[in-house]
Amino acid sequence: MASRRPHVVIVVVNLPVERDRRVIRECLALEAAGYRVTVICPRGPGRLTTLPGSVDTAIRSFPQPLAGTGVLSFAAEFAWALIAVTTRLLGIMLRSRVDAVQACNPPDVFWVVALLMRALGRPFVFDHHDLSPELYECKTEHPRPAVLRILRLFEKLSWRCASAVVSTNESYRELAITRGGCDPARVVVVRNGPTLAEVGPIRTESVETEPVETSPTAVTNRRTIVYLGVINPQDHVEAAVLAAEHLVGLRGGEDWRMVIAGDGECLPELRELVDQRGISDVVTFTGWLEGDEVDALLRSSSIAIQPDPPTRMAELSTMAKTVEYVARGLPVVAVDLLETRRTAEDAASYVPNGTPDELAKALDQLLGDDAARNAMSVVARRRFTDQLAWDHQATTYIRLWDRLLRRNPAGYNSVSDKTGTDASRQTRPQHGTKESVP
Repeated sequence: MASRRPHVVIVVVNLPVERDRRVIRECLALEAAGYRVTVICPRGPGRLTTLPGSVDTAIRSFPQPLAGTGVLSFAAEFAWALIAVTTRLLGIMLRSRVDAVQACNPPDVFWVVALLMRALGRPFVFDHHDLSPELYECKTEHPRPAVLRILRLFEKLSWRCASAVVSTNESYRELAITRGGCDPARVVVVRNGPTLAEVGPIRTESVETEPVETSPTAVTNRRTIVYLGVINPQDHVEAAVLAAEHLVGLRGGEDWRMVIAGDGECLPELRELVDQRGISDVVTFTGWLEGDEVDALLRSSSIAIQPDPPTRMAELSTMAKTVEYVARGLPVVAVDLLETRRTAEDAASYVPNGTPDELAKALDQLLGDDAARNAMSVVARRRFTDQLAWDHQATTYIRLWDRLLRRNPAGYNSVSDKTGTDASRQTRPQHGTKESVP
C-alpha cells in the first residue's frame, strides 16, 4: 500500500466545479503532486463525472433544487447543501479511504464536516473564498442583526474547527487570526490567478480587436475597455455601464468600445439599462465565457475596469478579475481598495468612490495616454510573473497538504507556514485552466 495516493475530497457548493477556476487549479495541483482527488459540488448542465483536463479527478455532484433569494431561501439552500455533501462524503468513505477534506465557502456550514474529520483523526482544510457576514451586508439593504450573529458564529466555527485555513489574501489571513482566533501557524495565503502557461506572451497594442457577442475576437480599430467577472449587485457593474455613457460625452464613441463579459443576477437589468440609455453601439455583453475565450478577450483589450464599490467586503477581498487583468498586462481603472492596491500596485489608476463620472474621467485619461498604458502594462506583467501566478501559489498549497498528511516528496521548496507566503517562488507546470471568473 506504500504506493497508494493520498485521497483528498474537496467540497464546493457555490458553483459546479467545472466553473470554479480556483478549485480546478487546486485539483490539478494536487494531481500533479501525486494526490487522488474527488470533488463534491452542485450538478452542472453536463452532469460530469470527471473534471475536464484532469487525469482522474472524480466529480460526485448533487442537484440543487432550493436555490432562491431571501434569508429563508438561503437557509434552506445551505441546509440542503450540508445534507447533500455529508451524504455523498459518507458514501465515498464507505467505498474508499478519505485521507482529508477541504471545504470551500460560502456557505460557512461545513464545520460540521470538520468535526467529523477531526474525530476520525484526519485533516480538514477550510478554503476561505468569501467573507460571508460582509457579503450578506453588501447584498442586503437592511441586514438583520440576528442573521449577522449567526453568520459570524458559523464563520468562526469554520476557522476554529479546521486543521488549517487557506486564505486568498493577507486581509483574510489577518481576520482568521484576529476575528477567528486561529493560530497563525495554521493559516496560509494561497492567492487566485492563472498559471504562467495559461497566459503566455502578451500582444502589443499595434493590433486591436473588438470582442462582440457572437465573435469575441472580431477585428476593429477601436480600443476595448473590458469588464470580466460576476454581475451581481455587490459587483457594481451598473457603474461601468453608466461610466460608458459619461465617456461618450467626454470623447465620443468612435475610438473605443466597452465589453462586459460574465453572468449574474443583474445581467438582464444591465442589458435593459444599455438600451434605455441608447449606448448599445458602445457597450456589448458576451455572457459567460470559457477559458480560451477569456484569454482571447483580455489579450484583445486595452484597459480593464473594476467598479467594485468601497465597501468593507470589497476593501478586504481580492477580486479574481484583477489578477486576470494584471496577468495579461492590462492597465486597470479601479476603486482605491486595500487588496486591489496590494494586487495591482502601479498597474492601476485608482479613483476614490467608483462613481460613473470618476471612472469615465480615468478611462478617458488612459485612452489618450499610450505611454502611461504601456508603463502600467510592464508593471502588471512583472507583478504576475514574479508573484501572482498560480505556479507560485501552488507551491504553498501543496506544501500545506504535504505537511498535513506527513508527506515529503521532492519538487517543492520549504515555505513559511507562519506568514503564509511563498518563500521559494519555485514554479510548477500546471494545466491550462481558468478559475472563479467567467
